[in-house]
Amino acid sequence: MESTLQGRLRNTHLPASKAMIPLYEAIVNSIHAIEEQAALGGRPVRHYAIDITVLREEDLLSSADKRSEDRIDGFLIEDNGIGFTEENWSSFKTLDSLYKAQKGSRGIGRLMWLKAFRDVRIDSVFGMSDAALFRRTFTFHPDRDVVPDGDPQETSDPRGTKVSLKGFIRAYADQSPKTLRAIAGGILEHCLWYFVRAEGVPIIRVIDDTEIISLDDLFDEHMHSDARAEELLIGEHLFEITHVKFRANLNKSNTLNYCAAGRLVKGESLKGRVPGLTSTMSDEQGSFTYAAYLTGSYLDERVVEQRIGFHIEDEGVGLFSGAELTFQDIRDAVVPRVKSFLEASLRQNIEASAERIDSFIQTKAPRYKAVLRHVDTEELIVDPNTSDRDLDIVLHRQLYKLEERILEEGHDIMVPLKDETEVDYQNRLEKYLTTVADLNESSLVDYVTHRRIILDLLGAAIYQDDDGKFAREDKIHELIVPMRKTSEDYEFRRENLWLIDERLTFHDFLASDKPLSAMPITSDSSGKEPDVVALRMYDMPVLLGEKGPPPASLTVIEIKKPMRKGYVAGKDQKSDPILQSLDYLSRLRNGAATRRGRKIPNAEQIPGFIYVIADLTDDLVQSCELFNLTKTADGMGYFGHHPKPTYNAYIQVVSFDGLLKSAKERHRAFFEKLGLPPH
Repeated sequence: MESTLQGRLRNTHLPASKAMIPLYEAIVNSIHAIEEQAALGGRPVRHYAIDITVLREEDLLSSADKRSEDRIDGFLIEDNGIGFTEENWSSFKTLDSLYKAQKGSRGIGRLMWLKAFRDVRIDSVFGMSDAALFRRTFTFHPDRDVVPDGDPQETSDPRGTKVSLKGFIRAYADQSPKTLRAIAGGILEHCLWYFVRAEGVPIIRVIDDTEIISLDDLFDEHMHSDARAEELLIGEHLFEITHVKFRANLNKSNTLNYCAAGRLVKGESLKGRVPGLTSTMSDEQGSFTYAAYLTGSYLDERVVEQRIGFHIEDEGVGLFSGAELTFQDIRDAVVPRVKSFLEASLRQNIEASAERIDSFIQTKAPRYKAVLRHVDTEELIVDPNTSDRDLDIVLHRQLYKLEERILEEGHDIMVPLKDETEVDYQNRLEKYLTTVADLNESSLVDYVTHRRIILDLLGAAIYQDDDGKFAREDKIHELIVPMRKTSEDYEFRRENLWLIDERLTFHDFLASDKPLSAMPITSDSSGKEPDVVALRMYDMPVLLGEKGPPPASLTVIEIKKPMRKGYVAGKDQKSDPILQSLDYLSRLRNGAATRRGRKIPNAEQIPGFIYVIADLTDDLVQSCELFNLTKTADGMGYFGHHPKPTYNAYIQVVSFDGLLKSAKERHRAFFEKLGLPPH
């Protein structure tokens, strides 16, 4: 059975995202050539070297200051390994050669060169002894196959091989890294196993014009501490896992990496697989990120020809259900080894995580106490340095899962399970009811915590800022109730009228900063805009006789800027907020109606309630005294009643300090019960 190069190339796939695979294959070939020469010469591989030169497009070479943005035309890979001996030459010319099968080679790496580069040329000096060296040069072309430049010629040049990969095809060049550091980092990542193995690695340099990076230096820069390898038996297959700690400042993630024939093939995140493994770990030497590199004949035998994946299923049925391992089988065996290797750091992270979560819940989010009681601690381990925002999201996700679980259990809780004893059923029911009670407490905590936040915001708003200015009236207005909205608008749901009076929650219609002419509860046609207006209908028919309890009540709220001055008692509605509020109330009574337009009988008799929220300046105190209002016991407000039939108004003037103090006192018991810190 014969095979053609063109046919093999047509059936060989190389994604553009894997543009550097051809370069990596050439470098690994150079490592193999050096290993072969080192074995013959009896010297370690550290006595040999590989140089990789980045070839830029010629028309851009003059702009050296923009080199990182220049398109790459190719690479030149030079080594002083054994060269293209007759055995290597014969193997190169044979598709799917088995010559280096013991090294995990598939005889396909050179095909990757032709997928990504238009011009491939090799210049190799070889020989069985230094006394007789020969040069073999040839081109490798997808149409003409291997084209030698004649027979090998004797030479005095040193032993070694140069592989020139030029004419980087645009689709691949666009996907390749552009800077020297990125290129060198990719090579190190791909060949890292050679750097941590006992045999060592040749000296490898990456060159871009006058800039040179030694991979030894880059490796030292990356490494947090020495790597450690151990054998691992999974089923009947022997693997080796190499544990590596990288310096944390390299912005790497924690990964499990699968290698074949010394090359990195596939990597996957360990996030969520190892309890306590967070984005940044630490030990006695400082911060680091972790990577595991897995090698073994099982991976070598099942790697995809292009080395971009494996012929391994992700999951199987049952542990080691057959001779074929799955990735899940491998993960299940690797994770305990990772835990053991990182034991001290993981324990430190788990303890710090518990402290971080406990502190956040105790001081800022007590609603999540139910999560701590009912969620497995291994499901709730976070980076100790996570932000409040991210931690809130994590806890909310766990709370949602808990609520979902209880909802599912609730459908079956009243029916005993098959073969369930009465004692078991009682225990299950008790556990369910306990969890429900905790979730109900969580909802209450959420409600109270929201109010605590609003009180903190109000407290901050009524004091001067760093520039000595007080908050504008509209800012406080928005905090209490959204402006230019009515109770029929969706945005109205964020109202906080409880700051003034809990009873304001019960209303049939409420308008904030709306013209009287636009309100359905009055026939007044003026464009005046009270801060807040509310109508409350009582639980009785509207069309009653003239006698009996009032069918409704009206409320007017005026909010002024903190420490506002310039009030003039009794002068006019602009100068006196009490007089202004009374005028609004009088206008509302003019044709007062329900929100559906039904007239309210005896509207002139229904009670009115006025709240003026403003600091008690001397001018405002004069206005309170003009209307015969009584000072409150705490000295933070005034109250009274205006008996005139036109008004029939109960009036409260409340300072911002009094408003805040009263709201805090009403909630103090809730805050203490739920463990919220005092103000």
